[in-house]
Amino acid sequence: MDLQLRDRVVLVVGGEGFIGSAIAERARQEGATVVVASRHGTGGVTMDGSDDTSVTAGIAKVVADHGRLDAVVVTAAPAAHTLDASRKSDPAQVADAMEGKAMVFLRIASAALPVMREAGFGRVVGISGQNAFFTGNITATVRNAALNISAKSLADEYAGTGVTVNTVNPSLVTEHPGTSVEQGRGGDSSPAQIADLVAFLISPLSALSGETIAIGHRVRGLIL
Repeated sequence: MDLQLRDRVVLVVGGEGFIGSAIAERARQEGATVVVASRHGTGGVTMDGSDDTSVTAGIAKVVADHGRLDAVVVTAAPAAHTLDASRKSDPAQVADAMEGKAMVFLRIASAALPVMREAGFGRVVGISGQNAFFTGNITATVRNAALNISAKSLADEYAGTGVTVNTVNPSLVTEHPGTSVEQGRGGDSSPAQIADLVAFLISPLSALSGETIAIGHRVRGLIL
């Protein structure tokens, strides 16, 4: 299937990471012009998602260099294993985790969306997580749930403009996902599987917006 991404400009924030690099490569395979953003700028654009000025400048550079911005994928966030489980309810860690994931997404999306609305087309995808769906670790739940809620709110705000906003929610991400799914857990997924889904969501073929899509099996035993 031709996803109609040839010559479209796709910005992948965190595109040098475990998931981001797979997304960037998948978009390149579809013929997209992929720009990778990171704090160090080694992939193409320097962008610190915690700094409004850096984000605005990074988006402006992509548009100046390429004349357009068709899609933004935000994968930048501290890995779950870097969060201190012994501080899962610590307000300071919760606030830091919110800033490092949900607020980074919101800041980048908010900078990119006006450009897309003016063009009459755009796709924004955030990588969240299935921890958003259940309790037990306030840090993990809040940072992902806030990202999902922010994305849905933005999708509603931009409804009817030709711009869509969605999130992809993995559980455990591994190069070799298992097939078993335990009660109260989501199914495994690989970076390549996530990349395939994201490639569709950023495609003109996708009309989905405001969706929170679990990749792999959605948490077994959970209805919501």
